[in-house]
Amino acid sequence: MYLKRIFVLGASMVALALVTTSCGSTGGPSSSASPKGTITIASFNFSESIILAHIYGGALKNKGYTVKYRDKLGNREVVEPALENGQIDLYAGYAATDLTFVEKKQSVALDAGGDAKVNVQKLNSLLSSKSIKALDPSPAVDQNAFAVTKAEADQNHLTKLSDLSSVASSWTLGGPPECPQRQFCQLGLEQVYGLKFKAFKSLDAGGPLTFAALKQGAINIGLVFSSDGGITANNFVVLQDDKQLEQADNIVPLIRSAVANSEVTSLLNSIDAKLNTPDLTALNKSADVDKQDPADLAATWVKGHGF
Repeated sequence: MYLKRIFVLGASMVALALVTTSCGSTGGPSSSASPKGTITIASFNFSESIILAHIYGGALKNKGYTVKYRDKLGNREVVEPALENGQIDLYAGYAATDLTFVEKKQSVALDAGGDAKVNVQKLNSLLSSKSIKALDPSPAVDQNAFAVTKAEADQNHLTKLSDLSSVASSWTLGGPPECPQRQFCQLGLEQVYGLKFKAFKSLDAGGPLTFAALKQGAINIGLVFSSDGGITANNFVVLQDDKQLEQADNIVPLIRSAVANSEVTSLLNSIDAKLNTPDLTALNKSADVDKQDPADLAATWVKGHGF
C-alpha cells in the first residue's frame, strides 16, 4: 500500500529521544493549569495532522482544559510510543495505519480492512493493555483513492470505481512504478473490480507527477490520497471505492485512558462526527496550496462548528 501515514521503522531509542527535544506550544494559561487538567496533543509532521491536533485542542480549551501542543513531533515511530509512555495524551490517528503499526509491534496479525469501525475494534483489542483508547472513527478519511478530472467524470457519468467497467479498456492508469503488482493499486482494481486498463503509466504515489499527468491528459485516472488538498485545487473527482478495495483509514483520536473522561470522550467523538473528507480536503488545500496557517484554520473550523 502507499499510504503516506506509514513510515519506515526507525531506531526506538532515537525516536524516543526526539520526543524529549521536540518543540511544543501551549493553548492554555502558561502560569497555572486548569482545574480540569492539562492535555498534551501531538501531531505528525504534515499539515493535516497539525490541523486535526488544533481542532481537538481548540475545542478542549474552550471546555476549560489546559492544552499543550507538540506540533510536528515526528513520524508514527515517535508519536505512538510517546502516547504509550505518557509523554503525550492524544493524537489524531488513522484507523488502518495505526492498526497495522500496533499489530506489527506486537507480532500479531489482525489485518485492517475496508470497515473503519471494525479496524478500530481490532485496534482497541491491542491498545487496552496499554491504557490507551481509540475513540469513534470519523467519516473523514485519508487513504489511497483514484481520481479523474471533472470533465472525464461528467462525460462518462462516473461517481464510483464500479462505473469504470465501461471505459477502463480504453484508459491509461497512472501510479507508482510498483502499482501493477500491488493489491491496493492496479492488481486490486483487476481482482476486485474486474478492470483491465489499456495501459499503465509509471509516475509517483499521489504526487506532482500524477497530478500533472491527469491535468495534461497523459493518463485518465491516477492514484491519489483522498484528502489531498490538490484534489480540490485541480477540480479532480475521487471515485467512491464501492467494493472496499482500500483499507479504511478514517481519522480516529487515540488517547490515554487516564485523560479520557466522559466529557473529553464525548467532545472528541462529537468533533469526529462532524469531520468529513470534503472539509478535510479543503482545509488541506488552504494549508498546503494557499499556505494558510494550520492552527488558524483549525480555530476557524472549531468556531464555525460550535465547539
